Amino acid sequence: MKIYTKTGDKGETGLWGGDRVPKYHPRVAAYGDVDELNSCLGLVLSALPDEAAFSELRRILARIQEELFVVGALLATPEARLGRLSPPFDQGLPPEAAGRLEREIDSLAAELEPMRRFILPGGCLAGAWLHLARTICRRAERGAAHLAALEKAPEGILVYLNRLSDHLFTAARWVNAKSGRAETPWQGLAKK
Repeated sequence: MKIYTKTGDKGETGLWGGDRVPKYHPRVAAYGDVDELNSCLGLVLSALPDEAAFSELRRILARIQEELFVVGALLATPEARLGRLSPPFDQGLPPEAAGRLEREIDSLAAELEPMRRFILPGGCLAGAWLHLARTICRRAERGAAHLAALEKAPEGILVYLNRLSDHLFTAARWVNAKSGRAETPWQGLAKK
């Protein structure tokens, strides 16, 4: 099977189920942002230290990548075709997905000093990638919200993406703390 099909050469792409839409369609933008987020998490995983202290986070991020693959498939499927998806996509997101993210946020945050100021993105490589993943997640959430304003969005996706961005922010702080990298507080603009 060839990787190129030439079917998108005129600025259109196929949705799950065969419908063709322009590549700038809000549905394509929404699942494209989720795909970009998933790729960024691959960078996070490659940058995480190969130490036991990071093994649980590694497992969590791998699960999130699997969940994002389902989110992308759901966003790539017009509402009328959602009932025709094959396993595992036909199940949608697990109903407990957002709650599980909340529990993981609480667990990571319990090991951190409370935030007293805004912090600037950065830190160790994995921490910086997690900060970038958070911003991509926020864009994916905006894209999914835009799509939901035009068409019915699959159940749970907006809540999941909202919690995931908080999860990624907390994970970035946690990775930086575990790596011994101090956070950089925002100082405000210098006064003249």
